[in-house]
Amino acid sequence: MTKHSLPRRQELKRRPGQLSGTSWGLFPDPWRGAPSFVNSDTVIDAVRSVTRGEVFGLDYPIDAFMPGMSKARKPARHVVYANHPAHRDDYLDGYYLQASTQVDGLRHRRADGAGFYGGVPDERITADTADLGIQVWADDPIVTRGLLVDLAGHLESTGTGVDHREGQALGYETIRETLAAQSVEPRRGDVIMFHTGWSEWFLGLPPSARLDQQASGRASGLAQSEELLDWAWDTGVALLAADNFAVECLPPLSDSPFAESAPHDKGMMHQEFLAKLGIPLGELWKLGPLARRMRELGRWESLLIVKPLNVIGGTGSPANATAIL
Repeated sequence: MTKHSLPRRQELKRRPGQLSGTSWGLFPDPWRGAPSFVNSDTVIDAVRSVTRGEVFGLDYPIDAFMPGMSKARKPARHVVYANHPAHRDDYLDGYYLQASTQVDGLRHRRADGAGFYGGVPDERITADTADLGIQVWADDPIVTRGLLVDLAGHLESTGTGVDHREGQALGYETIRETLAAQSVEPRRGDVIMFHTGWSEWFLGLPPSARLDQQASGRASGLAQSEELLDWAWDTGVALLAADNFAVECLPPLSDSPFAESAPHDKGMMHQEFLAKLGIPLGELWKLGPLARRMRELGRWESLLIVKPLNVIGGTGSPANATAIL
């Protein structure tokens, strides 16, 4: 896919009818979405970034966020059993695939007034269908350059920090300032990883304080804005991930530009990223150790591998993400 083969997001908004503001029909694989920005040249360039052989797993344990911000997701029951004295096997009961470090698939959200990505009808989004399922990125994993944007580190260096308890909104200007401070620019096909410090802060709370934070409904994250979406699409971001609960701040801003288009989500951007643009979202990624090491080295890129579980028709999955320096 050539650099200028796709319209910019503002041009997408001028597409007629149901296609307005979407990337539907622009990629060769109608179910793959923005990971289609990655091609063989992108992979080769990313491999060349490996100079130290240092490997970072970016997934937290599956029960790390128990209790967490979600009231619906409960702990899985891990059962180990034996058929005879020399044998062990195990299984999980009640396992929520998005309870810890995860990737949101394209069937995770529909857009009010538009539908699921590519116009897939609601009746096709069931457990026994494959349409838009997470298996697309398991069969053909996302291997590309990972670019870490250290929002927490930048704000700490300016003496402000991030107020996680109040659910601070991190605006687009903060992203631009951080990129400038790091002297980096995203490239088409990148996975962008935003380090906010939220996960380490939340996991450092006692269970009672975690439940208080859950009850508040507040989680720091990216501010809802048209500028952020323009930037993500026009840059050619393959996947956008963060170390917080929902990538974006919760509750959404009172003046969110998506309040009317996303009434069920109270103005969140999820439907814009997933259902309209086809950009997967990664949540609760373990970015702290990687961010600290990158800060020491003064470098912000890695070879990144994301291989979700091969669950046909899955709405999301553990990220199974690995960064290599």
